[in-house]
Amino acid sequence: MLRGSLKSPWSRRKRKRVLSHRYWNCLFTPEGKLRDGGYKFLKKVRSGGIDPSIRSEVWPFLLGVYDLNSSALERIAVKVQKRKEYENLRLRCCMLANHSYQGNSLLTIDEIFNEVIPQCNEEPESPRSCEDDTSRFSLFMERSHGDRPLYDKTPDSASCNLEEGDDDEDKTGIYHVDTFPVETDSSDSESSVEELQGVAEPDHKLTNIGSLSHDTSIRTVEDFTTWQRIIRLDAIRANAEWVIYSPSQAAVSEEVANQSAEAVQLKDYNHLEPSMIYHAARLVAVLEAYAVYDPEIGYCQGMSDLLSPILTVMDEDHEAFWCFVGFMRKARHNFRLDEVGIRRQLAIVSRIIRSKDAQFYGHLEKLQAEDCFFVYRMVVVLFRRELTFEQTVCLWEVMWADQAAIRAGIGRSAWGRIRLRAPPTDDLLLYAIAACVLQRRKLIIERYSSMDEIMRECNSMAGQLDVWKLLDDAHDLIVTLHDKI
Repeated sequence: MLRGSLKSPWSRRKRKRVLSHRYWNCLFTPEGKLRDGGYKFLKKVRSGGIDPSIRSEVWPFLLGVYDLNSSALERIAVKVQKRKEYENLRLRCCMLANHSYQGNSLLTIDEIFNEVIPQCNEEPESPRSCEDDTSRFSLFMERSHGDRPLYDKTPDSASCNLEEGDDDEDKTGIYHVDTFPVETDSSDSESSVEELQGVAEPDHKLTNIGSLSHDTSIRTVEDFTTWQRIIRLDAIRANAEWVIYSPSQAAVSEEVANQSAEAVQLKDYNHLEPSMIYHAARLVAVLEAYAVYDPEIGYCQGMSDLLSPILTVMDEDHEAFWCFVGFMRKARHNFRLDEVGIRRQLAIVSRIIRSKDAQFYGHLEKLQAEDCFFVYRMVVVLFRRELTFEQTVCLWEVMWADQAAIRAGIGRSAWGRIRLRAPPTDDLLLYAIAACVLQRRKLIIERYSSMDEIMRECNSMAGQLDVWKLLDDAHDLIVTLHDKI
């Protein structure tokens, strides 16, 4: 198949304009439902990304916080419920922190929640710990912003043109899939690689309140204390690249910043600007809540890199948290202690390269680099260290659109009638990583003689990549290799 015959949605010639504010409004019915079950919405995002001014409204749809078939009233109910759940998680964080200070670090998380919460409910004045928990939680809630009104999707049909920027592709129906319960995703390609490696990943589903039914009992207050310590260190060291993309958060006052830091007991932050103190405090609050929500994963370094862009876009902590939960539905495999998820993904990248370029793969074998460990960082933090802030969110939006399309039932059949067009895939990131390596094929063959040298090259790509060229090359790999991988 000639490369010139491929017309990917990400080529310069075919790439469409971003999802604009006007087009976004026109995608909704008077009841606030996405037209066509979200098909045109996902196609638009997939081919051009999203205007920065509406990202905070769009991301909850891409990340499964809101169902693609939900109405405006249903989303209001979800938002209220999700906020309550987040506040409950924050209260639990305060409770765990208090018991760690009292020397109860060997108690399990379940023991704290099952024994201490009833005490607080029945005898609120007797246990001193309950007063401390409530006081700290009240400070956290005072720090939180008030809710902005839910965006009213009642477009003026006379001013809408849903065909703006669209080509004459066949339409497809959407099968409704409830995306609100948080479960881990797995693709056929993932399963095949697990079988290839002979490693079976344990079955695990998150319960409605976020705890793992068979794992929380082994997590102790000491585990949470360790997560807290690492979270605070990472939060203080957060990158300031986000500042220019969120003027409102960048302009936060010193008083508000210090209140935020006090609410989450942040320390050693006096050297930071108010905007960075505020951002660090938000990182701590949301990451602690996630550690309680998903105690099997807890917290690992690198998760703050994934959360930071979400906090930049989402002004409300509870909204940012649930977007992060949606993101981690897939990315959580990167932070498993047994590294099964990472090894599985590296195996897929290796198979893509081997299938595309046997000669280059042979060179990697000679260097004992065929396991593609040199792209480890790209896999773990999803290109966050290699791309600029804007490039990162553009890539993630396209990736999320693919994953949302699969969850909504838009699979191969939706793109099957479109010649030479890649279907949505859960592994778009891995094809992009393989494309990135193949772009440096000649350099690696001619100049590098060890895996360490290749790794240094991969880790020094920051600011040098063209994200749309990367996606364009990934499209070529998906079209030609998706059935084989």
